[in-house]
Order: sequence, then structure tokens, then C-alpha cells
Amino acid sequence: MVDMSYLKDKPIAVLGAGAVAKATAGDCALAGAKVRICDLEPFAKKTLFGVEKGIKFFGDQLNLHCFERSGLAKMDMVTTDVAEAVKGAGLIIVATPSLGHVPFFEKLIPALEDGMVIHIFPDNFGSLLLRKMMREAGCTKKVIIGGWSSAPYGCRVEIKGGVILPKIRVYYRAITLRGAALPSVDQEAFLESSKYLGCMDAVTTGEGAVGGSTVMDTGFSNVNPVLHCPGTILGVAVMQNWGVIYGENKFDYSIYSHAYCQGISEVQYGFYKEECALAEAMGVGIQPYEKKHFFSRENVLGQEYMGLDYEIPYDQQDYIQYGTGPFDLNNRYITEDIPVGCHVYHLLGEKFGVKTPLVDSMIHLACCMTGRDFWSTGYTLDYIGIGHMNKEEMLDYLHKGIYKPKA
Repeated sequence: MVDMSYLKDKPIAVLGAGAVAKATAGDCALAGAKVRICDLEPFAKKTLFGVEKGIKFFGDQLNLHCFERSGLAKMDMVTTDVAEAVKGAGLIIVATPSLGHVPFFEKLIPALEDGMVIHIFPDNFGSLLLRKMMREAGCTKKVIIGGWSSAPYGCRVEIKGGVILPKIRVYYRAITLRGAALPSVDQEAFLESSKYLGCMDAVTTGEGAVGGSTVMDTGFSNVNPVLHCPGTILGVAVMQNWGVIYGENKFDYSIYSHAYCQGISEVQYGFYKEECALAEAMGVGIQPYEKKHFFSRENVLGQEYMGLDYEIPYDQQDYIQYGTGPFDLNNRYITEDIPVGCHVYHLLGEKFGVKTPLVDSMIHLACCMTGRDFWSTGYTLDYIGIGHMNKEEMLDYLHKGIYKPKA
């Protein structure tokens, strides 16, 4: 086993100040670590409001093993300077939407130090993008980079009257997550380092972290596109009518509690089978599921925190998801999971000869419903640094870090 104990007494830097960032920062601090949290302007004025006095971490935290941790978490540093946040840190958590990756990476790369370990929650091809940007910047620091298929929680920041409060509600905790390093030769050290992250304690003491075969494995294992896109698009009538004609509170809506049904689950399972075909064609892995796991209120999400036997029938409610939305189509369930997740899957299908009609239908419908052109604005394979590679070259890069430049 790789010894990563040098991380134990080093500060943890959290980049971002949204729901996942505040949750991971607060949880790590409550676990005893010195935590620095950083966000960039113009967002920081709102997202870091009140954080210098602490982050209130609370909620049901539902999980199979009843792991809980609550309280007011005090930060060691609150800053808008990435270099200041990461100086001397051992573990760096990147917890931003994918649109935040480039702005943070541009400031992170010059500040990297040998021995740092970067964890991206969720990865969303961020590990590929960070390695690409490091090459372009001529950065040769010896760091470990990896990402996870999901965040350690389902969580939401409390917002009152348009004010973002330093309060984070955690409604479930993952007891297992799938992670991978880029390259895979760093995988053992990457997974071992997660044991020094307090935000992973429910995983470490639960069912444990699972190593994906490569970071493309964690990309396919990200449950967001397969759950969010069909649920939001096919459930759009319920979402847009909720609180309008049903007499309900608009902000109690959840695709899990109110939109999911057998028909949507059939589409989600078909979407997943297209992901499986892509993974097989590329020679990488994916989180295995059985068809039956898709047919319940929580779909495959419930397995992350309650295990394989967790199932809420469609005729029962799912109270912990109340208020998790989305409340309109201008939401990351569409604006991130379509151009990042679905569009990359579409391009990989073209590259490796795999048909993806259900994935493609999500992009077409999202474009029509939002008036946006996700076909032209989505992530490309060149953007994440693998567009010019054949299968063998790509696998050499993913597993061994052997990068063949574009001719």
C-alpha cells in the first residue's frame, strides 16, 4: 500500500464555493482538518458571504451505515486568491461546475507544488482538461490528479430572498464512490489519499472507494447525464406545471419525487446501455448496474448511499429529495450534463463506431427546449486532449501517461 500519511497534517484547499464545495469544506473542517476555501470574483461576493464566520453543515445525511456529522465548521482561510489557498496544501478539492474548471485551473497550475493530490468532484473530464492545460503551460510538477464519478453527497445551499447563506443541507451521504487517476499508474496513491479527506469518511468507513479502470470509466459512471437529462427533459411538463396548476409549492419539486416513472426509467436504462457500448468499444470500464436498479424512485442513485437493495416503488414518495429541483431548464441538469456529458458521448460514438440515438435525442430536445445550440458549444474531444488519438494511443495515455502529441 502506498504511504500517503504526509498529507495528514497539511491543509486542505477547496476551490469553489457552491453546494458541493461548501459541503466538502465544512465536512473536512468538522473532521479536524485545516481547510481553506476559495472562490473567484464576480461570484465570491455572494458565495463567500458569511463563510469567514463558519459554514453550518446539517441535514438528514441518509446513508446505510448512519454516518453523520453536523455543526458549525470554521475555515482556516477564506480567500479569492487561488495561489494563497493552495500554498503548502497537500490535498486540493476542485468542486465547481465544469464551466468553472478552466478559470480555476489557469490560476492553480502556476501554484502547483510537488506532492499535491487533486480531487475533482465530480470529474466531468476535468482531470483530462487539467493535464492538457499543464502540458500547454509547460508545467512538470509531480502531482497526482484524479476525479470521481459523483460528489460525496446530495446537498443544497440555503438561499433566502436571493441571499446565499453559509448553510449547507446534506440530504444523503455516499457510502461508495468510483474514482480514477490520470494516469492510472497513480491510482493506488490517489485512492489512498482519499482516506485523508473528511468528506470521504462515510465512503472510507462504509463500502469503500472503487477504482475505475481509467478516468474515462469515471466519466461513463457519472450518474448525472443518465439521470438528469431524461428526467428533466421527459418530465418537463410536470416541472413547468408544478406550482402553477397543481396547487403545490414550486420549490418542493424534484425529478426524483415527482417526474420519474416507468417510461422515463426505460429511457434511462437505454441511455446507460449506450454508455456501456461506448465503454466496451473504447476498452475502458463503467459502473455495472442491472436493469432492475433503474426502476424505482431513486433509480441507480440510491445505490450510492443505501446499497444494492434500496428501492422506493413508484407509488411511494421520496421525501429526502423534496426541493432538489430542477425548477426550470436553465439548470446544470441541462446546461452542464448536455454539453459536457451527452455531447462527449456523442462524439465518442462517432469516433468508435457506436450508435447513440438516445443520447443524441437528449441533445436535440435540449437544444429545442432552451433555444441553445449545444451541438456547437459542447465539449469536444480535442478540448479534453484526446481527439487525435486512436484507441491504442488513448489507452497508453490513460493508463501510463504516455502522451502522443497531435501530428
